[in-house]
Amino acid sequence: MTATSDIAQKLEHHGIKPTRQRLLIGACLFDRDQHVTAEEVMYRVNRDKKLVSKATVYNTLGLFARHGLLKEVVIDTSSLVYDTNVSAHHHLYHMDRGVLEDVDLDKVVTQIPDLQSDLEVDGVDVIIRVRKKS
Repeated sequence: MTATSDIAQKLEHHGIKPTRQRLLIGACLFDRDQHVTAEEVMYRVNRDKKLVSKATVYNTLGLFARHGLLKEVVIDTSSLVYDTNVSAHHHLYHMDRGVLEDVDLDKVVTQIPDLQSDLEVDGVDVIIRVRKKS
């Protein structure tokens, strides 16, 4: 697990005040690259009776994403996953298992359409959905 002082420094570096709840949530997230839902984070934080509210978990994950500490990956209209790997990459989503896996940029060919002169590409997010053959 990442040390509290390391997490506090990371948050401060990104302009986020390191409150007790943010440090607890950061400890669940920043020890490795992973894909997590808000519900998983809430369970991990509260399993040791830390008692961080659902609203605080959701608000903190949104704050971390806005400040570039997490990526929000929209699986479908009802599923949002937070990715601690903020480098440029794509995803493979295993629909039958609900598992999201990183895919290197060079493994997916993307062609950007011609854009109006006043537009620029901010990012490309590809999710390849797969399932076991019947």
